[in-house]
Amino acid sequence: MTEETIIEQLKLKNTIVFSKLIDSYQQKIFGTCMSFVPNKEDAEDLVQEVFLEVFDSIHKFKGNSKLSTWIYRITTNKCLEFIRKRNTKKRSGFLRPLFSDDFSIDKTNYFTEFNHPGFLLENKELNETLFRAINSLPESQCVVFTLHKLDGKSYQEIAVITNKSLSSVESIMFRAKKNLQKRLENYYKTEF
Repeated sequence: MTEETIIEQLKLKNTIVFSKLIDSYQQKIFGTCMSFVPNKEDAEDLVQEVFLEVFDSIHKFKGNSKLSTWIYRITTNKCLEFIRKRNTKKRSGFLRPLFSDDFSIDKTNYFTEFNHPGFLLENKELNETLFRAINSLPESQCVVFTLHKLDGKSYQEIAVITNKSLSSVESIMFRAKKNLQKRLENYYKTEF
């Protein structure tokens, strides 16, 4: 079945085609959600929200990109929305002020799952620190870094997903790496 046919059937609310779409993308979307929100239950909830949004909004899909790109855009937006809501509820949570010079480890145990398919590290505390540092980046840097380093997306794919130019994505990635180095510098000095 071609992508055009799949889109047509989805617009007709064909549940069989929708079920096949879920089967095709569920694990990939779960992996992306885990990259942003490394908590299994929250990631599973986000996956459901993504597919509900796809089902409800397929009529808005204009075909300017591939269907998979549109689904990843929805996924990224749902994850960022979740992080923003959680940060609003818990200001002192894992998102740190953007210009903080001191990056210290908050021992609250939000991060309960560390079995991300592309990111297995042996040390839970190191994982926790790393995810906190990534999520403390400015939003655009967090998105680009996560999609590239944790989900393995190319800069070109990220440019399409985020509606940014390739040079902009490269520049954002450079700044994200520099900011992570600064944020993790104190951790590595004290731990190693």
